[in-house]
Amino acid sequence: MSDTINIMIKHRFTGHETFPCRYPWLPKAVTALDSKSDLFKNIDNAIVQLGVGKQMAKAIKFWVEAAKFVQKKEKGDLEISPLGTKLLGKKGKEGCDPYLEDIQTLWLIHWNFSTHPENPIFAWDFLMNRWQNPEIAPSHAVDAFKKEADLQGRQLSMVTLKQHFNIFIHTYVPTRGKKGNILEDNLDSPLTELDLLRKVGETVSDSDGKREPVYVFNRDPKPQINQPLFFYCLNDFWETYLSAEQTLSFHDITTRHGSPGQVFKLPEQEIRARLEEIEKFTDGAMSFRESANLRQVQKQKEIERDLLDAIYVEGT
Repeated sequence: MSDTINIMIKHRFTGHETFPCRYPWLPKAVTALDSKSDLFKNIDNAIVQLGVGKQMAKAIKFWVEAAKFVQKKEKGDLEISPLGTKLLGKKGKEGCDPYLEDIQTLWLIHWNFSTHPENPIFAWDFLMNRWQNPEIAPSHAVDAFKKEADLQGRQLSMVTLKQHFNIFIHTYVPTRGKKGNILEDNLDSPLTELDLLRKVGETVSDSDGKREPVYVFNRDPKPQINQPLFFYCLNDFWETYLSAEQTLSFHDITTRHGSPGQVFKLPEQEIRARLEEIEKFTDGAMSFRESANLRQVQKQKEIERDLLDAIYVEGT
């Protein structure tokens, strides 16, 4: 994605109120919204219904929108989205995974956090797609955040940018106490289970000479992501970014901004192996073609299979 395009996009650096998403929040917000449709119209309503403070209520609203479990209505109110209904349920009908117990749901939430083309969450958009260094040191990342914010004409303090970076880290890496115990507060962040981001050591910060942690993305194969979820996200990527195209190159699938390869940090060999099954999985709607000069997925017809349903069908 070019710098020009990034300037045009309205990135979100704030809104989470310095709270990472917690386990109970998404189901709790959807359940409350199901019984009170104007839940977030006035933040005081949310404070009462959710039983939390003002800042936390705002954070819950931010994350349930980021997960795409709710959507905006014509007058700006929120309603439960089809995805939220399918996964968490509505009006007494239980969804596929109402308590976020399935690892596929957690990967899907990660996918949704990372794929907001119109107003992306900056840390997710930048670190998933444009961070080129093999390691992530906080001081280097925050400096890069500052440069990008300045490029977009956003007057954001280093404190705000550090908080935003820390929210990303604490979403995926549990905080440990002095004796190595995971702190209770961070058990509430469901995406720590994905093992997508790992602390691998420490380094000395160039800015203040203090020691700071170093993180890396887990780029190993991820068999825990089942085939239906991979194809669901591939189709979502195709419809979101390249809907007019009848073919999708292997390069786009692995490296393009917002692609499954980038968002899930998948090795190319694994992606290729998955694509070899796409024709069978989609009943011929899509096919993978490979030659000496070209590797691409072709769209033959509309997919009739419900890809979201398939994620939760045992044995797929």
